[in-house]
Amino acid sequence: MKRIAIDMDDVLAKTTHVIIDRINQLVEKKYSYEELMSGNTSVKEEFYGHYLANNSFLWEPGFFENIPVNEDAVEVVKKLTEHYEVFIVSAATEFPNSLKEKIGWMEQYFPFITWKHIVFCGHKHMIQADYLIDDHEKNLHTFTGTPLLFTAPHNLHIHDFQRVNNWKEVEKLLLD
Repeated sequence: MKRIAIDMDDVLAKTTHVIIDRINQLVEKKYSYEELMSGNTSVKEEFYGHYLANNSFLWEPGFFENIPVNEDAVEVVKKLTEHYEVFIVSAATEFPNSLKEKIGWMEQYFPFITWKHIVFCGHKHMIQADYLIDDHEKNLHTFTGTPLLFTAPHNLHIHDFQRVNNWKEVEKLLLD
């Protein structure tokens, strides 16, 4: 059975949406996900400047607990488990408080994926799978299988990998 490794933040979870909300609160702005996806370079640079200066909330307890799940992710991942061995792979060790929170999040949204198929690591170069669905190119460059770049505001400039924009595209690519 072929194996798929799937990232959590900005692939299964709408992490950037929550980050945008938090930055807006901290710097009293009104950035939106759609605005960051529009390709407006000056707005993105301004936002990322605020993000880099104010992202300590990522290390605070509770940040990763209530992040909304991406549209169609639950349904498509459930279908994938019927045809592939699916592992959830997250570089969660960067944020130690997130480990327990991410386990709880997985139990809430993806109860059909057990703890035996969840991998927390510092980086993903040691992951062996046929496919890796991830939003960060750093994880895809060292991957030996087929890398799939999941679209997010921070990766719109990357053209080195096959891109999937949403979970319906993943379904079409891997299940049709």
